[in-house]
Amino acid sequence: MPPPARPAWPLTDGAAVRDELLAAYADPSRGYHDSVHLAEVVGRVDELADAGVAFDRLPVLLAAWFHDAVYDGERDAEERSAAWAEEALPALVGDDVVAEVARLVRLTETHRPADDDANGCVLSDADLGILAAPAERYAAYVAAVRAEYDHLDDATFAAGRRAVLDDLLAKPRLFHTPYAVEQWEAAARANVAAELG
Repeated sequence: MPPPARPAWPLTDGAAVRDELLAAYADPSRGYHDSVHLAEVVGRVDELADAGVAFDRLPVLLAAWFHDAVYDGERDAEERSAAWAEEALPALVGDDVVAEVARLVRLTETHRPADDDANGCVLSDADLGILAAPAERYAAYVAAVRAEYDHLDDATFAAGRRAVLDDLLAKPRLFHTPYAVEQWEAAARANVAAELG
């Protein structure tokens, strides 16, 4: 399957910000959280919109662009990504959009939006949609995540990965929008269970 095309930048200006973000995602030290991941997340946001899910497109799309802007394996990467959005966006969008983008980026640390948080539910579902990928793409995703943590020995990585997956499976549902629950939930749980097995 060919990699997805570069996603459309959701603003009419801000090309310098866009290019800085694209450069960050293209960093060769990244494994999974790279340009393909960015394109897939934006594509899933569009898929949810096309399926009739109601949400505020501009802040969600901008949050998709910023959600892994900083990714280096450290625990505060989401916070630093949100801070980048708070620094870069005020010249391009209103304060309310900046605040919402930053909130959404921070939410991707836990992927636990409130049920009535339409924007958070869409971004969380789009980000976790990889869990429902076909077997070949899912295997490539797992390998790429492992590559991002190649500084860890296998036992340490396996324990950390199991903790992340167990935490996800402990949620009543992996996904929050009705479309994602219907289309992605069963496949995602099967993929995660197979990986844990």
